[in-house]
Amino acid sequence: MKRAYIYRNKSEVEGKVVIVENSIEHFRAIISSKFEIPEDNLKFYSLNGCEIIDIRAIRDNEKVYLSLESNKPIRDEIISEHNERDVSDWISLNVGGKHFMTSRSTLLKEPLSMLARMFADENNLYLMNPSVKDGSGAYLIDRSPEYFEPILNYLRHGQVILDGNVNPNGVLEEAKFYGLDSIIPQLNKLIEESTNQQGKDQSLTRMDVVRLIMITPTTSELRFQGVNLSGADLSRLDLRHINFKYACLSKCNLSGANLSHCCLERADLSHANLEGAHLLGVKALCANMEGANLKGCNMEDPVGSRAVMESVNLKGANLEGSNMAGVILRVATLKNANLQNCDLRAAVLAGADLESCDLSGSDLHEANLRGANLKDAAFELMLTPLHMSQTIR
Repeated sequence: MKRAYIYRNKSEVEGKVVIVENSIEHFRAIISSKFEIPEDNLKFYSLNGCEIIDIRAIRDNEKVYLSLESNKPIRDEIISEHNERDVSDWISLNVGGKHFMTSRSTLLKEPLSMLARMFADENNLYLMNPSVKDGSGAYLIDRSPEYFEPILNYLRHGQVILDGNVNPNGVLEEAKFYGLDSIIPQLNKLIEESTNQQGKDQSLTRMDVVRLIMITPTTSELRFQGVNLSGADLSRLDLRHINFKYACLSKCNLSGANLSHCCLERADLSHANLEGAHLLGVKALCANMEGANLKGCNMEDPVGSRAVMESVNLKGANLEGSNMAGVILRVATLKNANLQNCDLRAAVLAGADLESCDLSGSDLHEANLRGANLKDAAFELMLTPLHMSQTIR
């Protein structure tokens, strides 16, 4: 429960102590009754001249001044007093053991912040308490000096400037503690940019991959499981038998690379370039290859090991001219994919979504298309006609 000292004007006569509770409307009704002032014209102002519109903004033991619409000089008087403060009114702060010197006007930049409330009134209980000062007379604040300094500089010039070793998340927590709402959007933007940059910095490069391939014995499994390789240039590399499960290969350049017998299960290859890549016996269960370029890829293993791409997402992918004989694409998504002139002999496309696919000129001899969605799919110039048994369950 809070209490406030209510005065008609800045002269602080006829004051009353009132309990602050419930809503601003309830508070206004009480004050109207005590001071016999109509509610419609009643307004409240803090010491620094700001109008109080939320009861939560009134702290315990705070002085509140009343003003009518026809009596604006009261507010002007309060503001004028603060504008006339001497800029040499310096305050020394001891924040977590580090001393800061600043002017009172800097600390009052945001009137509703904790700092403004602490130093706005000379009669403030905080300022009058001798235990809040150190031996040099500096006011003690038990918070991190590392995160307080950027906040103080923000109050000085309105911009958030952080050293490279200062975590913006820490500054954000301090800003929330001090109630500095205006700084929060800038800090959130810095945090987002920092997160994005870290993601870029943590992705491996072509040199990293080549180095790891060179130092790994051929008898050992090389694992890039869950690794971020987004945007890396891995073209024409021998990547056979590497485990890329859950790896991020989005927008990678894998053109001409040998990915035979790799594990690409649930890997992200969206919009990657795999033109002319070797994918013999690859395991790409539930991989995301949306929008990828697989033009001219070879997936047919002469030994008989099938490429498993079950439930893969190839939506909008370009597979033109690829050798996909025997590939398992059961319940795969190939909507709007380009499959022109592909070799799909004995391929398993049961339950696959082939809506709006272009299969012109493709060889689907003995391919399993049972239960596949063939809506608006193009089959012009096919090498061998589809048999009814290939499409009916």
